[in-house]
Amino acid sequence: MNTSATGLYRYSADFKLTDAEFERIRQLVREHTGIALSDAKRQLVYGRLSRRLRVLKLTDFSSYIGLLERGETGELEEFINAVTTNLTSFFRESHHFEYLGREGLPAIVARDKGQRRLRIWCCAASTGEEAYSIAMVLRECQEQLTGWDAKILATDLDSAVLATGSAGIYAAERFGSMGPLRVQKFFQEGTGPEAGRYRANRELRSLVTFRQLNLMSPWPMRGPFDAIFCRNVIIYFDKSTQRALFERMARLQRPGDYLFLGHSESLYRVSEHYDLIGKTIYRRNET
Repeated sequence: MNTSATGLYRYSADFKLTDAEFERIRQLVREHTGIALSDAKRQLVYGRLSRRLRVLKLTDFSSYIGLLERGETGELEEFINAVTTNLTSFFRESHHFEYLGREGLPAIVARDKGQRRLRIWCCAASTGEEAYSIAMVLRECQEQLTGWDAKILATDLDSAVLATGSAGIYAAERFGSMGPLRVQKFFQEGTGPEAGRYRANRELRSLVTFRQLNLMSPWPMRGPFDAIFCRNVIIYFDKSTQRALFERMARLQRPGDYLFLGHSESLYRVSEHYDLIGKTIYRRNET
């Protein structure tokens, strides 16, 4: 990659990306996803969107930007899918799941034993590993939840990764962070053409509903949610967007409900509605 004095970035012989074009792409990303892209993401944006230019047989980024500005619904979805990052794994940041099973669920059961309703929202579900990790915890705590109506809502902006999550089928290498007993208990190994792939069993899939949702758009859910997993999401938002997001989330939770953030995320100077009770684990307070 090299830069000319005119602010023109040359990544290959295929396309050129000017400063003005990159800035407009950043604006469109912010407008449609809430994500604030830094200058450091320029090469990533080029690499991912240049594939869309090739598919659409466009010759420059200006033409692609015009397509997005006209509001072509199908391409807007492809654009969003291309620029969002989807890194996940089963039981990533395992202390959250350990806390949920050891302390969170018993506290919820004790509080809500009359209602017997449990709702958990996984708001950046990606390909589904996080939601299924939560589901495994619920199944392992089944005795506590006997007679309960327990459901997990798994949402994401990216329609392509949601399709993977909904199918619940994963290659064997995706289970590196899971013990073999859990894999054997909750997943069915494929045969023939599906050898080396595993599908979440019906008992696990029945707990999870996958839906596309843009966190910047109106939310159809009314809550309340006993726990929200909002992990490795807000690092992509600026402070004002974070504040607005957690103001909305707080309205979907009651005092005592839980919020789990990613390992590098914090509500410091972002929200006063939650108290820190553990490593990136928060509880909704009375405010």
